[in-house]
Amino acid sequence: MRKVAPKKRSSKKKPLPAYVKFAVAALVLILLSPFYYGYIIKGFSSTWRWVLDIGEDPNYRTYNSFEIKIPVAYNIHGIDVSYYQGKIDWPKVRAMKEDGVQVSFAIIKATEGLASVDPYFQRNWREAAKVGIVCGAYHFFRPSKSGKQQARLFLQTVHFEQGDLPPVVDIEHLNGATPAEMRVELQAFLDHVEQKTKVKPIIYSGLTYYNDYLKGYFDAYPLWIAHYYKSELKIDSGANWFFWQHSDKARITGINHVVDFNAFRGDSTAFQSLLIK
Repeated sequence: MRKVAPKKRSSKKKPLPAYVKFAVAALVLILLSPFYYGYIIKGFSSTWRWVLDIGEDPNYRTYNSFEIKIPVAYNIHGIDVSYYQGKIDWPKVRAMKEDGVQVSFAIIKATEGLASVDPYFQRNWREAAKVGIVCGAYHFFRPSKSGKQQARLFLQTVHFEQGDLPPVVDIEHLNGATPAEMRVELQAFLDHVEQKTKVKPIIYSGLTYYNDYLKGYFDAYPLWIAHYYKSELKIDSGANWFFWQHSDKARITGINHVVDFNAFRGDSTAFQSLLIK
């Protein structure tokens, strides 16, 4: 019986029907459309936010108005500002509120080093107080310079009154000084300010800097600690801290730049007791 070679299939493909071509073309146009991507990205973002919210720490809640997460265990909140925030509309700052969270205090940069005065200090110091925000002032400390001379500049610039927060010194760098040299000059600053104001100053620093250079040396002073994007401040239980700067990305109505957001450790009675008498 003669074998018949298997029939070869034609290599030519049948043309796609017109309706299929139309459907493919429509799909391509949709995929290339910026509206499609905007919709998808928006939808993905919303879904991802929902997933995060479901699994997030219940002690650390997202506040959409401020565009940050805020620890929920605190009732008194505030900001710290400098020339970086530009001209601030303080009535709008005071009026902003979401679920009971609002700006109750502001710690304002006054001076830095031996000669620098913040150009917006006097305006901020005056206008924030007018709208009922409790004010504090801070000096940005340069460890390589005389602590006493820095304290003199600070007190020449700021006139503290009853109802203000205590003076604050911001220490974040060594600036070429050794840790021991930094501590000597910082102590000189603290001593002079306390002698002149009769108020114990607050020390501000980041958590790492505090642990590396300050812990065990300035335990008698109230602390203001920076430690960002956490649901709690994990610090030695013996640390005498009152303020926690937990975010540097808050959005506040009346301020055109991001701003640091802070929480006070304690209730309204504890807050009032901290103010200058």
